[in-house]
Amino acid sequence: MFARLREDIACILERDPAARSTWEVLTCYPGLHALVWHHGAHWCWTHGLKWAGRFVSHIGRFLTGIEIHPGATIGRRVFIDHGMGVVIGEMAEIGDGCTIYQGVTLGGTSLVKGAKRHPTLEAGVIVGANAAVLGGFTVGAGARVGSGAVVTKPVPAGATAVGNPARIIQAEADAAREVAAARMGFSAYGVSNGDDPVAQAMKGLIDNASSHEHQIALMWQAIEKLSVRSRELPTGECVPQDAQTTETFDAERLNRLVK
Repeated sequence: MFARLREDIACILERDPAARSTWEVLTCYPGLHALVWHHGAHWCWTHGLKWAGRFVSHIGRFLTGIEIHPGATIGRRVFIDHGMGVVIGEMAEIGDGCTIYQGVTLGGTSLVKGAKRHPTLEAGVIVGANAAVLGGFTVGAGARVGSGAVVTKPVPAGATAVGNPARIIQAEADAAREVAAARMGFSAYGVSNGDDPVAQAMKGLIDNASSHEHQIALMWQAIEKLSVRSRELPTGECVPQDAQTTETFDAERLNRLVK
């Protein structure tokens, strides 16, 4: 038990730049506290003490804001960062070295008792803030789930899932995966910078429409100037040379805008 606790503390010190000391992690990190409570609840659950497991889990939820069903299986060196609002279902399985941020739901979409309702995260998976992984499928080793993503299908190992519904971004190699994730705006905390391809396409359409509206506004301004100038000229009066030059310039400008 103490060896596992030391492992959990060491992984937090390694992954969280805000962690300054072992004592700080031990006393001030609710993600660590939730795992400690879960170890006790899971022991009760697997030894036939179902009510005791649920009650210990309930106390852990009250103290940390992290709800982990006592039936869930959690590997070693798992880091729940911040953790408030995290929900982990009964049949969820979390592999070694995974990282889970605040607001994550590892839930199910089926009400069939006995069926595999909750997801399996293989080793090294990162699940971003406020993401939901729903269903009894597997998220492959080293995969990433972007902030706010809603995943309802399996994610291949090493891939990144972003958007709602989630879309899979395949990585060609380990080094390329890091570059691709950065380019697509992967953010664990929820402020994604255009990581959803559909959102990027919509943004492009909106920008294009805005540009057209600006051009139309300029065209109407030129037409109004020509209209005012034509009304000011008396019928049959010759147009002065400078007025002709201005009229020609406005007409040419209007033609360019129309093109």
